[in-house]
Amino acid sequence: MAHDKTFKDEPMLDPKAADKAFKVAGAVGIIGVLASVGMAFSGEEAKQQFFFSWLTAFMLCLTIGLGGLFFVIIHHLTRAGWSTSTRRIAENLAINLPLMAVLFIPIAIGLHDLFHWSHAEAVAADPILTWKAGYLNPTFFFVRAVIFFAIWGALAWFFRSNSVKQDASGDAGLTHKMRRLAPVALVTFALSLTFAAFDWMMSLDPHWFSTMFGVYTFAGSVMAFFATGILAISWLNSKGALTHTITVANRHDFGKLMFGFTVFWAYVTFSQYYLIWYANIPEETVWFTHRSEHGWEAIGALIIIGHFIVPFWFLLSRHVKRARLALNLAAGWMLLMHFVDLHFVIMPTLHHGPHFHVLDLTAVLGVGGLFFAAFAYRFKKDAAVAHRDPQLVAAMGYDNA
Repeated sequence: MAHDKTFKDEPMLDPKAADKAFKVAGAVGIIGVLASVGMAFSGEEAKQQFFFSWLTAFMLCLTIGLGGLFFVIIHHLTRAGWSTSTRRIAENLAINLPLMAVLFIPIAIGLHDLFHWSHAEAVAADPILTWKAGYLNPTFFFVRAVIFFAIWGALAWFFRSNSVKQDASGDAGLTHKMRRLAPVALVTFALSLTFAAFDWMMSLDPHWFSTMFGVYTFAGSVMAFFATGILAISWLNSKGALTHTITVANRHDFGKLMFGFTVFWAYVTFSQYYLIWYANIPEETVWFTHRSEHGWEAIGALIIIGHFIVPFWFLLSRHVKRARLALNLAAGWMLLMHFVDLHFVIMPTLHHGPHFHVLDLTAVLGVGGLFFAAFAYRFKKDAAVAHRDPQLVAAMGYDNA
């Protein structure tokens, strides 16, 4: 590992480039939101579709933000050096989690359209729902949502605000301050992500349960973050930013970690399926039974091939992970597969068979546009890298060749 490098780049992204990205993404987001809301008022069927499409798009962006928060926490917990040059990307994704609280409002409005357990008459007529009513009830659902967003917002703000303060002061004590909170942050992050996954996706079918569902959601979240991070690095470099700071080794490691979490996601997903298949308990198998008929089995096969088999063989090569275009294509593909995976979890609650609706597109454009507009805005305000972190020079000299 070489330590003879010095920080040569301009820490700020060109304001014009950041402003252009902010305006373009913001315009896409506003158009997507207006189009989605407009179609939602075109009829009862469209209204129901809107809520499910919005939930899918919401979970897509939320999981990317949560993956970024995990990266920041684990960076400080392990006292990593190599990731210092890319940590600001994760911080700028994680700090969007309070925005997701605002984008949660349509889900709150559509509670009765999304969640069967929210209907008092359905609970009264169903012994299983009656037994679960102490947890699955609207009041406690919203209380938990507030707690989740409070935890994520507080953690994201703590780590990013201290990181930005260090840009100005160069105080190494801020690094130690962030490290001290990391163990507690990891535990609260793990619990909040798990229960949010239970609440917002697993409870769509309130009879079904899986203790592995939180880990499955976590694996997809971190994989999606590394895919987004690869594209963010490419965007920054294409604007002439951090060309000496974020090295080929950093991109290579993001590619390796995206590959690793793709494999981990496949392991968790198969384990969840295998254990439920082996136990053969009706309350557990019904979820998979519904997704293996009426055309959903084709989407399941696409996920097996596209989310694991193809990227596994493609990303095995060291050359692919060090080639910018190939790695960017892989990252874009994995984000698409992450969306398909979330669609496969959420949409069968609404449709008996695969059914793509234009609202699926407009909701992603709306939520995703606003999410990435907020991400670009952070680069207008603050440095694109933690340029006064004492570990940055070591990160620049790091090589995994």
